[in-house]
Amino acid sequence: MQSLLNDNITILALLGALAILVLTAFIVSTYFNKIKHSKADGVLTEEDWDGIKEFKNDLPIGWAASFLCIIIWGLWYMFIGYPLNAYSQIGEYNREVDNYNKHFESKWASLDSTELTTMGENIFLVQCSQCHGVDKSGIDGKAANLNIWGRAPEVVNVILNGSKGMNYMAGEMVPIEISQDEAKSIADFVMAEISKAKIPANADSIAKGKDLYATYCTACHGLDGKGLEGVEDFAPDLTTYGTYEFLQVVLTRGKSGAIGKMPSFTYADFNAIQEEALNSFILSNN
Repeated sequence: MQSLLNDNITILALLGALAILVLTAFIVSTYFNKIKHSKADGVLTEEDWDGIKEFKNDLPIGWAASFLCIIIWGLWYMFIGYPLNAYSQIGEYNREVDNYNKHFESKWASLDSTELTTMGENIFLVQCSQCHGVDKSGIDGKAANLNIWGRAPEVVNVILNGSKGMNYMAGEMVPIEISQDEAKSIADFVMAEISKAKIPANADSIAKGKDLYATYCTACHGLDGKGLEGVEDFAPDLTTYGTYEFLQVVLTRGKSGAIGKMPSFTYADFNAIQEEALNSFILSNN
């Protein structure tokens, strides 16, 4: 009780409730007395409902005063009393969270690769390991194997088995009927030439993959991998694959697959440093 009385907003709310209770009791008792002692006289309206008519009474002064006071108090409360100028425990909490976030951002703004990976591992264990496993393997196929995500092997997997569930305009990607070696060449080309990750591969494989990419992939992803020119959100942007930017898209959209649905992680409200750290851990060999 003592802690409640230390909050100005709580005290204000209690006083307001008490005032409303007193006014209600006063007005109700006043009109009960009028009902008991007043006589049915006055000017009647012209309307008649089965012999019942209505008096032309003005709005009671008490009602008018109460309405006016409530309107004035409401305006004061919204624009002056709270939340703009008054103390509240919610406001104090929000300020503390904001100050902590600023401290967090300044402390973790410049991390080396080891620190970034360690941060990502902590996030992964809390948010992702329940489905993908602590070793990122996907727990025997119950979720995607993140040990190959963001690399050529996962591109091969998507080419040969298709992909769905990210709700792009192009719809689900169906499996492409090509050989394992051809899929590997496309993957080498995508990761070495299109993706910002720029993962090197065999030059002959990249050259072969470039021709195969033009045949099988440009219809949806475009020659530059960004999707069809002029059509927003048509297909995944392959230039970001293997970077935290692509991971950010997955976390925001969620993903449906053959074994279930990964929800959107917008509720977690990851910042750019956390997303980069998570991506760093997923791409690490830990």
